[in-house]
Formats: sequence, structure tokens, C-alpha cells
Amino acid sequence: MAFRHGKVQIKVLEGDITEIRADAIVNPANSYLLMGGGVAGAIKRKGGLEIEKEARKMAPIEIGEAVVTSAGRLPAKWVIHAPTVKRPAGKASLESVSLATRAALRAAEEVGARSIAFPAMGAGVGGLSVKEAVQTMLTEITNYIDQGTELREIMLVAWGEKALKEFMSAFEKVLKLDRG
Repeated sequence: MAFRHGKVQIKVLEGDITEIRADAIVNPANSYLLMGGGVAGAIKRKGGLEIEKEARKMAPIEIGEAVVTSAGRLPAKWVIHAPTVKRPAGKASLESVSLATRAALRAAEEVGARSIAFPAMGAGVGGLSVKEAVQTMLTEITNYIDQGTELREIMLVAWGEKALKEFMSAFEKVLKLDRG
């Protein structure tokens, strides 16, 4: 599923974020930038330990901030680390998802990215439902685009068929809200 909001195409895909061809992919990090489990662990396993080593040099960072590292062996150019939780295995909130999404979008623009891929920020290890997390992300993304952006493609990547259904449900709900 895809739609255009302003000059930006927003897509929902099923797949592994570590295999997405985008300028940047987002790691829903913890403030210490330790990459143990969930999306962070997958990024470290496939992209290489150097991603975590590079990120750790910039830690700690607050929720609402983001840092950018190289992407190691991943097909992306950069990994954007945007905390949704303070501590590893902490619980995310919808506010932290909103702040992390906005920080990741800003960081992507700062490095000149034109495409960015997000997982369900704050879901999984973070404890939020996929649908709520993605609704919050989409609201933040559309608000960000409305303020003007050089980004041209934003991908929301669902891990598995069940998550894809939740992404689609969130997508439809936010689109209906946008339409009034």
C-alpha cells in the first residue's frame, strides 16, 4: 500500500528492515545505544558490530534526539538511532514514539537522505501495540511533511503478515482522520 502526501510517497511494506534499500533505516534505540535485541539486534547481526561501536561513542542521548551512523554491511547508507526507551528492554510510550519519529526524520534530512525506512517504533520489545505505534508514527510523519521536507520516500516496514495487517489498519485509520 502506498499514498502520496505532498511530495512524499509513503509506503507500507512487509519484510526485514535490514534488507530494505533506502538511504537510511531507523533503529528504535535505547538512550545508551546498546544494540541487544529486537530491531537493534538484527541491525547489529546483519550490518556488523561497527554500527554499535560507532553509535556507543555518541551515547547517551535523550528520547527526542537521534544520531546517525554508517550502515556497515546493510544496503542502506545510514542507520538512524532514535531512542523510544531510556534503558534496554524498557517500555515505550506513544509520546516517546512521536518524539523518536520526529527526531529520525530530522536526522535523515541533516545527512541528505531522500528515503527512510522505519520499523514499528516502540512495538515489540517496547511493549506498544503495532497499530497504536504506527498510527502515532503516521500522524507525526504527515505533520512533518506538511512543514516542508526534502525527503521523497518514507517506508514503514512490517515484520511478518500479522504486523502487516496492523500496519494497514493503522494506515487506513490515519488516512480517514486526514480526510476529515
